[in-house]
Amino acid sequence: MRVRLGYVAIALKLPKVTSSSNVTYTLYQKLASDEKKLEKIKAVTLTNLNDLYKILQYNVENNIHFYRITSSLVPLATHPEVTNWDYRRIFKKDFERLGAFIRTNNLRVDTHPNEFNVINSAKPAVIKSTIRNLWFHVHLFEDLDYPLGKMVLHVGSSEGGKEVALKRFIENFRAMPEEISRQLILENDDKTFTALETLELCKTLGVPMVFDIHHHNCNNNGEAIEEFIGDVLSTWENEKLPPKFHFSSPKESPLDRKHSDFIVAEDFIRFIDICKPYCKDIDIMLEAKKKDLSLFKLMEDLKAIKKEWKFIDNSTFEV
Repeated sequence: MRVRLGYVAIALKLPKVTSSSNVTYTLYQKLASDEKKLEKIKAVTLTNLNDLYKILQYNVENNIHFYRITSSLVPLATHPEVTNWDYRRIFKKDFERLGAFIRTNNLRVDTHPNEFNVINSAKPAVIKSTIRNLWFHVHLFEDLDYPLGKMVLHVGSSEGGKEVALKRFIENFRAMPEEISRQLILENDDKTFTALETLELCKTLGVPMVFDIHHHNCNNNGEAIEEFIGDVLSTWENEKLPPKFHFSSPKESPLDRKHSDFIVAEDFIRFIDICKPYCKDIDIMLEAKKKDLSLFKLMEDLKAIKKEWKFIDNSTFEV
């Protein structure tokens, strides 16, 4: 079983490099003319795209094969009041350069649209906004020419009760454009929808499940991971990429929903031992506050504790 580790958005070993620089709509409105407004968002977007390229280069240099691209890559890309922002045409060559680099180096990249994107909201305005935001991610993968791209989403609202909310999710999901629905993968959350509830939803829709171990520890009905991990893996059977997991450690108490700076290696090893009997390659996104530094630290800890494992590079090992 081969395991690859990834991290989220920011490479802390690259000072003053970020692909998430923002332009607020308030600032945008204050600019003197349409020309100034466009100049501003173009300049920030170009910086973000160039910095993303630097981060991807850094990942390749450090043998990191799995990475989450920020949702803030293009400022005001989905704002309904910014109607003359044709960033896809303006930065076509920049997206092509990024996509070529990703494909050439066999990187796995995905996105995680923000929590205000709720497919099963009871409010039509929220659904409309969610679809608009999800199109941005679909277009990003198109512009990168990266058909393997997936976007992670939580189940969302429990308004009206879980049973009603799950039914609403199924109805809204099936009504969505196929370009969006085929790229969605669903994650259990730490407050409302448990891993088993999310798993059943994924089975119903034929969608891969992203199992978040920390969220499960915070939100479950007493079921052990061993009871359902095989079914989680099975949701990925028709996918070209390995099953994806999220792993983080609680900041303070065991049920603290906040993420710690680093990963507790012993807890991570216990999860790997649970997965090992299935002999399936997996990719694990580390959602620790220290980003790439937490990945390197975890690998150091694993090498010290599990000398019998085969460590292939800075982010990959076999058990």
